[in-house]
Amino acid sequence: MESYILECSGLRKSYGHKQALNGVDLKLPSGKIIGLLGPNGSGKTTLLKLINGLLTPTAGSLLIDGHAPGIESKKIVSFLPERTYLNDTWRVRDALRFFADFYADFDITRADEMLNSLNIDSNARLKTLSKGNKEKVQLILVMSRAARLYCLDEPIAGVDPAARDYILRTIINNYNPEASVLISTHLITDIEQVLDEAIFIKDGQVLLHKSVDDIRFENKMSVDALFREVFRC
Repeated sequence: MESYILECSGLRKSYGHKQALNGVDLKLPSGKIIGLLGPNGSGKTTLLKLINGLLTPTAGSLLIDGHAPGIESKKIVSFLPERTYLNDTWRVRDALRFFADFYADFDITRADEMLNSLNIDSNARLKTLSKGNKEKVQLILVMSRAARLYCLDEPIAGVDPAARDYILRTIINNYNPEASVLISTHLITDIEQVLDEAIFIKDGQVLLHKSVDDIRFENKMSVDALFREVFRC
């Protein structure tokens, strides 16, 4: 029997009169890399923030491994937001220590190994790093946790192709195979190669949720081509 790490039922989130999410029903299986795909303003970031307890649903339910977002769910969810929240005056090692103090499942040895492989000095201050290296440090922090669900919000936006390749390799090589990775992006071409499943979301509603293999077989086209057809990119 397939187990689900995330279950949403009738999930809604409103900001005044604007419906950011409008009745989302979704089940995410364990052990998959899943693309949350949609144009800007489609509701991707809102969904990730709800999963991570940064927003409260207007209606409906959301369960992570059977728990509503809260203390228990935060123990098993690792979140990479679109914007950095790290103190720019910190040294890289300060960020590692912060995560090690805050999360019991943080593997500081793994984080050090990834930093060394990139020749990123742990004594360097974050404000002195290039944008690409800052992105890599943030991803290393997130992927060095032994989480059950990784939520990555636009992890490859705004970085060069070489950095994108590194980010994708890091995701593939460092997540627990029994965990799931939910990647929000609108850059489908770059990420399609690593996806097991794809979710299309538009105007706060899920239009499609299928395995990548089924999408290719049924539509005789790539996920990126179908995305462009559905969203008229």
